[in-house]
Amino acid sequence: MGANLFHNYYETVAVILFGIGFTTLLLHRNMIKKIIGLNIMDTAVYLFLAAKGYIEGRMAPIVVNGIQKQEAYINPIPSGLVLTGIVVSVSVTAVMLALTIRLYRRYGSLDVDEISMKAKKEER
Repeated sequence: MGANLFHNYYETVAVILFGIGFTTLLLHRNMIKKIIGLNIMDTAVYLFLAAKGYIEGRMAPIVVNGIQKQEAYINPIPSGLVLTGIVVSVSVTAVMLALTIRLYRRYGSLDVDEISMKAKKEER
């Protein structure tokens, strides 16, 4: 097991990063820290996809020097998924930060529990 763990170190790092992000998301009450945890999780998924899509000794899928054999290039789908995911992640992060700013202006706190209590008091 140990040999496989170190042989697949990109995947191992991706799993560790995902765990760090997930733990941050669950254990912290501050909304900014939760957003950072979600971004760490996103990064871990992108690293995992990029590691799975890479084949050692092959090139990016751009025809160079007239080489058109499929075996000379990596699969472009994981790379495309990573790029698309990064664009979506940046957009989601921007919306989350904008909502966090609005919540802070309204409730004067970034603590999720405190915001929830103040919102319940407003409903009554």
